[in-house]
Amino acid sequence: MISLISFIFLILCVLVSVAFFTLLERKILGYIHIRKGPNKVGFLGIFQPFGDALKLFSKEMSFMFYMNMLLYVFSSMVSLILMLLFWFLYKWSYNQILIDYGLIFLLCVSSLSVYVILLGGWASNSKYSLLGAYRGVAQVISYEVSFSFLIVILIFLCGSYNMMKIANFQEYWMIILGFFNLFILWMVTCFAETNRSPFDLSEGESELVSGFNIEYGSWNFAVLFMAEYGNIILMSVVTSNLFFGYMGFLYLNVIILMMLFIMIRGTLVRYRYDKLMMLSWKVILPYSILMIFFICFLKIVIMSINCILFSMNMDF
Repeated sequence: MISLISFIFLILCVLVSVAFFTLLERKILGYIHIRKGPNKVGFLGIFQPFGDALKLFSKEMSFMFYMNMLLYVFSSMVSLILMLLFWFLYKWSYNQILIDYGLIFLLCVSSLSVYVILLGGWASNSKYSLLGAYRGVAQVISYEVSFSFLIVILIFLCGSYNMMKIANFQEYWMIILGFFNLFILWMVTCFAETNRSPFDLSEGESELVSGFNIEYGSWNFAVLFMAEYGNIILMSVVTSNLFFGYMGFLYLNVIILMMLFIMIRGTLVRYRYDKLMMLSWKVILPYSILMIFFICFLKIVIMSINCILFSMNMDF
């Protein structure tokens, strides 16, 4: 019961963090564009997220004539539930719900996000939302494969599925210092998995007008919005644990990674769709497979050297 209460408190903190993350994004994008961000509602616009939430949750919900009402609402709620399930992976100090196979849990939950995009685009019964859903599903499935292989590399390297043990593995040396190339591939895959710029092809305003969620408004849009930003925060936390361990300052690393998501949105242009697919299948996937063989070879060499040194010590 205490663990459940702790998790509920964590969820409340995540939802508040999502609100202020949107404010941070609008402020940083304002500085990037040399314009003012939110600065009217409260001191320096600090109450702007709560004003937006009040506006969205009080707006009237639109009802299209041919929409599938049940799946339309269900898909937005599932996106929020999946985002909250991700946070079982977060490490807190008191009465934590321990997951030994945390990385497998991460893969299972992230793979279900495909159904949110597909059901949301189909249930709206709009050709623009359906095209956005097709593109989003193809993108997420393509990068899910590379995402899985990158996780397998970290599992082989650290010898555990548990995120805490992977963080403890980096007690004296951070993985990012030895495998910076993996960190770059991981970040590219995270951008594609969370549908963020420059890989937000499922939204493509010029041709799809916001993609699969074009018909979503009112509280349904707010729920999808909260799920997207909650996933970004979670990916920043997971990245900090997997590549920085406990050596760095966890919360500082998370804030820097969140700002990286925002600054890349404000600087890089959107990829062309065929180049997006080519990057996944012809660059990241072959390279990650080669890295798996390299890590296996490296561990075999290290174990052989340890065995030789141990036998030499036994002879002495």
